[in-house]
Amino acid sequence: MSRDRLIIFDTTLRDGEQSPGASMTREEKVRIARALERMRVDVIEAGFPAASVGDFEAVRVVAEAVRESTVCGLARALDSDIERAGEALAGGGRTRIHTFIATSPIHMRDKLRMTPEQVVERAVHAVKLARRFTDDVEFSPEDAGRSEADFLCRVLEAVIEAGAGTVNIPDTVGYNIPEQFGSLIRMLRERVPNADRAVFSVHCHNDLGLAVANSLAAVANGARQVECTINGLGERAGNAALEEVVMTVRTRQDVFPCSVGIDTTQIVPTSRLVSSITGFAIQPNKAIVGANAFAHESGIHQDGVLKSRETYEIMRAEDVGWSANRMVLGKHSGRNAFRNRLQELGIELASEEELNRAFARFKALADKKHEIFDEDLQALVTEAGTEAENERVRLVALKVCSETGETPHAHVTLTVDGAERQGRAPGSGVVDASFKAIESIIASGTELQLYSVNNITSGTDAQGEVTVRLEKGGRIVNGQGADTDIVIASAKAYVNALNKILVPQERAHPQAADV
Repeated sequence: MSRDRLIIFDTTLRDGEQSPGASMTREEKVRIARALERMRVDVIEAGFPAASVGDFEAVRVVAEAVRESTVCGLARALDSDIERAGEALAGGGRTRIHTFIATSPIHMRDKLRMTPEQVVERAVHAVKLARRFTDDVEFSPEDAGRSEADFLCRVLEAVIEAGAGTVNIPDTVGYNIPEQFGSLIRMLRERVPNADRAVFSVHCHNDLGLAVANSLAAVANGARQVECTINGLGERAGNAALEEVVMTVRTRQDVFPCSVGIDTTQIVPTSRLVSSITGFAIQPNKAIVGANAFAHESGIHQDGVLKSRETYEIMRAEDVGWSANRMVLGKHSGRNAFRNRLQELGIELASEEELNRAFARFKALADKKHEIFDEDLQALVTEAGTEAENERVRLVALKVCSETGETPHAHVTLTVDGAERQGRAPGSGVVDASFKAIESIIASGTELQLYSVNNITSGTDAQGEVTVRLEKGGRIVNGQGADTDIVIASAKAYVNALNKILVPQERAHPQAADV
């Protein structure tokens, strides 16, 4: 059986970022892009250059930083969008422009207010314009899953003729089921006259929990590119999870006549990086990357695995990046050992100043915690990076008091734009009191949407990692903080989120609907 290559198109930096609260800074996008490049992802969709100056700059720096993977920019089928994408990608090595327009009757009628003929004309024009900037052009008929078959065939034939090398079929609202979606891909490949001149791609959403299943059904029916995200991150219920698609195809080579070029040992480190940057915790029973993914508690399972791993494990934990040897550093470790371990973990710091900040945090943590694990290092680097970007508010000191039968209260000292200020407040608990004490100084007017605590490693001396989600005027941000004291970690996370909300919003995705 001949084996085609399945192209892995990662859209964590674009579609994944559209999860409420998952916005990433330019520097964070570059860190994730480099991790994806180390994983040997084929295509990295870095953003939507026309969305904002911030998104344009993020795509530009990612295109300049990445050389082994193709870097892609998204654009509506508008001249201004396509030209902006071409400009952002100009300094890159291998680049792609991904343009789209809706093709379902409801979208054409109610959103675009365009006739089918106008949509075909716009799609063809967009592809031809994009070809002026790059030879690699992808076209998506938005809401393809609810589009009429004859019209979908007509549009795809026209854009392939115009020069689109990839045609992507999105299940934009997660409405399809595997048998239906697989049949759609097979029908399109059979009915579009010039289908052999393009790679068929799919982009599935997880509204019904079927994104991975739909993507794999498409692969079984001839799709040779899957658009996905790390940890299944994405709008609403998310996208197809890259790690699940890759490991299914790799594990079930008896079913799928294609191979992937991914370095799977980079899956877990990249998953952790994305989780730490976005603040979206990975559920313990998440396939492939969850903490329990390779754990066995049942005595029958344990006995079987000890006798022969294949009895209850269809993959090796080491193949996806899990390692039993996670303890690496302690309080006597030096700067070079710290730097070398970061490099082994694939963590690249932008400057010596950032390394110095991370090393200072490492030494402070080592005074509190005897054993420093890889997960601790990931958290340290993320925190050191956010410190550099958020200068307006800093946590200087926090004192809390909690006593049985008494109302907890907190006393906090902050610097705000360089000036030291103090605040006090009671609360229902010490965390609540700490947040109220901070608000007595800042008066941000935000609403707390989420407060989440996760232990980074095991043990009573483990760091706690706190995620705080704040909302103000429809804008949602996440803040992260880590410390061996969970109350201090909570205050750090709240201050981190406040610094993001206090910065004027630089990004607003203009597409009326997601691809």
